[in-house]
Amino acid sequence: MHDQAKRLRERMQQSQPSRQTRLVTVTSGKGGVGKSNFSLNFALALREKGHKAILFDVDLGLANLDVLMGITPKRHLLHLLEKETSVWDILETGPGDLEFIAGGSGFTQILQLDTEKLDILFQKLNSLHGYADTIIFDTGAGISQESLRFMLSSDEVILVTTPEPPAITDAYAVIKMIHSRNPETKVRLVINRATSEQEGRATSEKLAMVAKRFLDMEVSKLGYVMDDQHVTKAVKQQRPYLLAYPQSPASRSIRNLVAEYLGSTAGSTGTPGGFKGFLNKLKGLIQ
Repeated sequence: MHDQAKRLRERMQQSQPSRQTRLVTVTSGKGGVGKSNFSLNFALALREKGHKAILFDVDLGLANLDVLMGITPKRHLLHLLEKETSVWDILETGPGDLEFIAGGSGFTQILQLDTEKLDILFQKLNSLHGYADTIIFDTGAGISQESLRFMLSSDEVILVTTPEPPAITDAYAVIKMIHSRNPETKVRLVINRATSEQEGRATSEKLAMVAKRFLDMEVSKLGYVMDDQHVTKAVKQQRPYLLAYPQSPASRSIRNLVAEYLGSTAGSTGTPGGFKGFLNKLKGLIQ
């Protein structure tokens, strides 16, 4: 108990209420495009730049970030309903000192909680307000009401796809769904497993052009990640490729993405809604 209280005090001392926490949802139109692997390594690359990122696994039923990191979480989100459990108790530390929260198999139950329990849960989660620069939600693949709630509540959405036509078609379906609910949602494209710089740029430009032409929606191009055999090797080792193979093509790509992300975020005129704003939006969409 003494150690737990000490850790809690240290967490609270680290928390900076003045920090503008940005909420980012990472999603994809279909499974198998490397969305979770992107989320993991993107968060680690942010930390390399001194940018405090927390990774939140909200992939309903298929949560696998812990598998990619080779660790077994002691607790997950549902444990917050226990009276003595705080958000700091479920905040795990993975490779590269990356902090993350496991959604667990019970996440679907959380979306079905009554108002009283949901208020308790959100009140505890609100302790993260101002603690991190960016909180990244790794959602399930495809279009679901659960994933859409996170997209519409976040400050921005990173949509991961690959150059294959089926993946592009499904990614466009996600854009259309977001547009139908809130066309002001900020969406950024990431092309994963690009065989060349030309393919990565051409794929994102084509998808952005189609969104602009048929939906009149601006979709920005964050960048691409090169197709790289080191990624498969790292997955088999249950290690993030950024740490296992820091000089690989994929690792260099992810660092370029982070540089673009931080540069564009620094130049943004919009103010992030913060964790409080996110929770208020999410609560409104759940109830």
